[in-house]
Formats: sequence, structure tokens, C-alpha cells
Amino acid sequence: MNVDRAIFAFAGIMVLASLLLAHFFSPLWLWLTAFVGANLLQSSITGFCPAAIVFRKLGLSSGCAFK
Repeated sequence: MNVDRAIFAFAGIMVLASLLLAHFFSPLWLWLTAFVGANLLQSSITGFCPAAIVFRKLGLSSGCAFK
């Protein structure tokens, strides 16, 4: 697994988790979904993603998107 796939997997898990939390506990959890979406959008424009830095420090190899 490389950093790109880890970012996509992490974002997907966070979106699904926030949707479940919003459904079962409070609709305020949808703000987490909005945050994840905004972070994905800004990283597609700037190429900077804080999670990519963390995954690289954990030893994952760089992919095409986050070098």
C-alpha cells in the first residue's frame, strides 16, 4: 500500500464513520464529513495533505499524488 491508497482508504473510513455517527447519535457529526470533503478538495488543488505526511512517517511509500 502506498500513501495515495492510504489517504483514500482513510478518507472513506472517516466519511462512513461520520455518516453512521450522524445517523445513530447526532446530525452534528456531518460536519466531520464536510471537513473530510474540504480537505480532499484542498489537497487536490494544492498537493498538500497533513495525513500524507503522517502516513509517510509511518513508512508507506509515496504514490503519484502526494510526493
